[in-house]
Amino acid sequence: MVNIVEKISEKVNVDQVAQLAEVAAEKTFSLSIKLGIAVTLIIAGFILARLAAAAIRNQFGTIKGVDQTLVPILAQSVRYVIIFFTIVMALANFGIETTSFIAVLGAAGLAIGLALQGTLQNVAAGIMLLVIRPFRKGDYIEAGDVGGTVDETGLFMTRMHTVQGLFIAVPNSILWSNIITNYSRMPRRRFDMQVGISYDADMDKARDVLMQVLLDDGRVHRSPEPMVVVRALGASSVDLEIRAWTDRTSYWELNFDLTRKVKLALDEANISIPYPHTQIVMSPEILEKLSGGNKQGSASASGTDQNSKSKSGGARRGKKPRNMPA
Repeated sequence: MVNIVEKISEKVNVDQVAQLAEVAAEKTFSLSIKLGIAVTLIIAGFILARLAAAAIRNQFGTIKGVDQTLVPILAQSVRYVIIFFTIVMALANFGIETTSFIAVLGAAGLAIGLALQGTLQNVAAGIMLLVIRPFRKGDYIEAGDVGGTVDETGLFMTRMHTVQGLFIAVPNSILWSNIITNYSRMPRRRFDMQVGISYDADMDKARDVLMQVLLDDGRVHRSPEPMVVVRALGASSVDLEIRAWTDRTSYWELNFDLTRKVKLALDEANISIPYPHTQIVMSPEILEKLSGGNKQGSASASGTDQNSKSKSGGARRGKKPRNMPA
């Protein structure tokens, strides 16, 4: 047994073992320090990115003349850039060459981009929306089947809310690929309203009554001058149309008020708004067949019932105003 131990001692150099142990301890200590620095860099980078984004939102949000639509996407872009460089610095701390890492990251980004084409379309659409700016924060817009007040345009989606208090997150590509109607861009809007009067009514008198209603309302602009025109000769009424310009902020209030005032003014002037009705014409042969007592009474009751059903259709109704701010 002693001979075996002596032979092993002769082959193993104790100094070399001690030296290897010392090198391993130094490598472990150095790796621990680098790992700690990398973790610290990453944590600090994420905190810095968050603070920078919040600072941009707060500072640019209070500066007059700065389009508030640009603030969210600028804050998000700065945040992602800081995070990217933080990760690069953390990897460089381990001795990884950043140039090769960026090349590999670019190739991976290309592959990911091909797999996430829809997401990249949203990013590209968001950038185009911010460059062209068909709407801004606070504007009421419609695009396709979506409508609401714009709260924020980000890299991937636009956040809006409806007049019913609902939150809507719309991908930027949907807005970009549809016709956008902005109800808040122009300072004035034209109010259009159709009114049907009876064929027996005095058309000129009706026009004068409606024009006086417009002139008595201070919210109606005098330039361009308001108009009351004969739009069409309908099946059961003469259709007049009111055209008046007003401030955008007064549009819906004027819409509701004028609808009420027009009805009251026509009633006061004894101008009727006719109900839709149907006229039934019978040939003499049919009238002769129905001339018998019960049959005639039945036909008369039937005709009365049909006229009653026809008249129950109600007054001619104009287009219901949309429940949206403008």
